[in-house]
Amino acid sequence: MLGPGGSGVSVVAAAAALTVDASTHEHRGVLPIGAERDTLLVTVDRQSYLPERLGVFRVPGEPVAITADTDLLHLDPLAVVEQAWTDFTAALTAVSAARAFLPIVGTLSSVAPGEMVALPGIGEFLLLRQIRDAATSGRWRRVVVDLSGVGDPHAFLRAPVILSTAVERLWPRHARLAEAAEKPALAQLSAAVEGIDRDCQDLAELLIDPHSVSAHLVLDAGDRGRRAAADQLAIADLTGLPLRSVLVNAGEAAMSTVSVAEHVRSLVDGDGAVTVHEVDSGGVLDRLSRIRKITLHAQKPSGRPRGSGALTVTKASGEGVDTVFELTWRQGLPRPDQLQLGRSGDDLLVTIDGFRHPVRLPSVLRRCRVIGAGWDAGLLTVTFSPDPAVWPARDGGSGPAR
Repeated sequence: MLGPGGSGVSVVAAAAALTVDASTHEHRGVLPIGAERDTLLVTVDRQSYLPERLGVFRVPGEPVAITADTDLLHLDPLAVVEQAWTDFTAALTAVSAARAFLPIVGTLSSVAPGEMVALPGIGEFLLLRQIRDAATSGRWRRVVVDLSGVGDPHAFLRAPVILSTAVERLWPRHARLAEAAEKPALAQLSAAVEGIDRDCQDLAELLIDPHSVSAHLVLDAGDRGRRAAADQLAIADLTGLPLRSVLVNAGEAAMSTVSVAEHVRSLVDGDGAVTVHEVDSGGVLDRLSRIRKITLHAQKPSGRPRGSGALTVTKASGEGVDTVFELTWRQGLPRPDQLQLGRSGDDLLVTIDGFRHPVRLPSVLRRCRVIGAGWDAGLLTVTFSPDPAVWPARDGGSGPAR
């Protein structure tokens, strides 16, 4: 559950978590009583009011039962970062010989956990990793994540991609594996970094997996929700987020949701994977009994990728080094004049309305150059041509060196 601040994301997430599907208990018979619960509601806002509204104790880092079927996990970002940093620096300290090869190891290991107030990308990655671990633990049938309180939720979800890129730039994978093989003292450090990078890639793939994840955009029913809709949908397209529904929330003011809902339906027209619902959450929602009155069935994963997660590559014309390829995906573009494209290694850097996201190129395009781009009828198309310096020669001829 995500959306602009003040849209009522927390309340809608809680309502979705408390709405139990009829199929919940179908497979419980083969498990010991209490071995599996239905839903875990996760909040990553350290100041979240959900514990108070749901009538449970605030116990950061530990699941707390809300009802017979639903638990609340309140994650404190600072505590998560400090614990992870303690474990990481302990591993660095154990590899004392590594300091001779990488002086930065000594510097890093001297930083105390309490000094890690903010480390860009790391905090978001660690929170997402802990949510993933809870989701794959087998204790809950589904996990509802409340992303209110994280600032920009799209930037939060993008963190694993950014961190993986940073790790690759600081200590490329081929270099760290080679150095670990040549210098056994670096093997443990290399393995730790490799584990972080592997988790980054795993999270990046999970977050756009339409078979496991369904995203729900919450908008308020006022003018702010109307204005934010196009931008929010465009960024979801860019990141490949498997969006399943847009929930127009009346909020405690009990305003009409019809106008904004109709506007959003016009924006998603033709996208069969996304539905628009009006949520009547009017009234003061200050306790569990009132939140449970909001009936909300969040759409399950559709299995259909969206946006850049469903990009296609076609051969437009030519042969060999004269081939023209087209990379295409469905992309909302509220302000076409603000579209920016760039290239960084194997990534296409796309900027829409000030939000930049690296789209990993398919292997056939990594040896190509960008020669053009266009946007028409909701489709973004980028054209490529082979780079003769690295394109393989045909028929086994000599050709340029690869």
